[in-house]
Amino acid sequence: MPASDYQYFLAYWGLLFGLGSAISPVEQEVSRQAALASVVGAKAGSSSLQAVGVVFCGVLLFGMVVALPLISIRLFGQFSILALIAAAGGAAFVGQFGMRGLLIGQNEVRRYAGLIVAEALIRAVLVGAVIVAAVVGMYSLALAVVAGSFMWLLFVRRAVVLVDWRGGRERWAAVTRRMGVLVAASGLTACLITGYPAMVNFISPGGDGEAVGGLFAALTVARLPLLLLSPVQALAVPTVVRLSADENGRQRLHRLMLRGSAGALLLAAVGAAFGALVGPFLVRLLFGVKYNVPALAVAGLVWSSVLLAAILLLAAVLVARKQVGRVLITWALAVALSVAVLAGWPGDTVTKATVGLVVAPTVSVVVAAAFVLGDGRSRCRVRKSGRDGGRSG
Repeated sequence: MPASDYQYFLAYWGLLFGLGSAISPVEQEVSRQAALASVVGAKAGSSSLQAVGVVFCGVLLFGMVVALPLISIRLFGQFSILALIAAAGGAAFVGQFGMRGLLIGQNEVRRYAGLIVAEALIRAVLVGAVIVAAVVGMYSLALAVVAGSFMWLLFVRRAVVLVDWRGGRERWAAVTRRMGVLVAASGLTACLITGYPAMVNFISPGGDGEAVGGLFAALTVARLPLLLLSPVQALAVPTVVRLSADENGRQRLHRLMLRGSAGALLLAAVGAAFGALVGPFLVRLLFGVKYNVPALAVAGLVWSSVLLAAILLLAAVLVARKQVGRVLITWALAVALSVAVLAGWPGDTVTKATVGLVVAPTVSVVVAAAFVLGDGRSRCRVRKSGRDGGRSG
């Protein structure tokens, strides 16, 4: 592929996987519904299919907009058909996440793991085959990359028997509202995990180019583990649902969340100290001697990455409890704080970006933990008082 065309392939890659990231809450929502059904030995209701259908329609609408010549040519130049391939891949991602949520929610762990492995494997094999065959054209690479999004079709036969096609239907307005909130929250999440450099460049441009570039290089490495948390979130949702089925489980979950939140803060502090000590050296080792990142900046990167992981898992608990509004509040607060710091904090760009990295997740993890822990206590009290009242009566 000519170097001049590589920018279009990167735009395609970013659009496809950015879209996949935005619609990933489908997996958590379907896993929640499937787990609720499995607790009573039932199949997932048809409302899980409604959630998939709502997001599928949204992706199709987005694909139609991106495929407009005015937009597709601007994004992909002479390769404007890449817009259609990306839209098809995004639509397939909806089925992929829906299938994953159904399998993990119904405790089909082996098939869930098989689907994840199959998705990654077929993509790697096909991309490797294209390169080895020396047919590295734009469309051959694009099709090889998108192929993994269709691997869920191999599991359709099993999914058919896991769904109650007639029962459990919800009002379309309620499903649309819930999925809209979750997708919006996912978009805000992406602003902090993968889109933070773009936020910095847009809100606080300029500064020492080499220093900012070094910070962004370190940020890319620090954020990489967060991109692998989607299966962990999907597993957390049905786990919370099953623990919440009885009083002992709820109390156990509350203790687990309390210890986990405290442990996340401790791990973030230890990680930040370690990052300050060896982080600048590791950045130079990975990217070259020109990449000089201050020790405090690396410490802030590690601190924020650990706390963002904690927020992702706390958000999964809120999804399991169907408290999607609180998920949106948590991520909206984090993004708003980041924007405020980048726009108003004194100092150079690296300082602003580092302070934004620290402040936003620190405040947001406290808010998310308060949502989770406070709600858990109140539920236990209500249940307990209800039983006592029945006895006294």
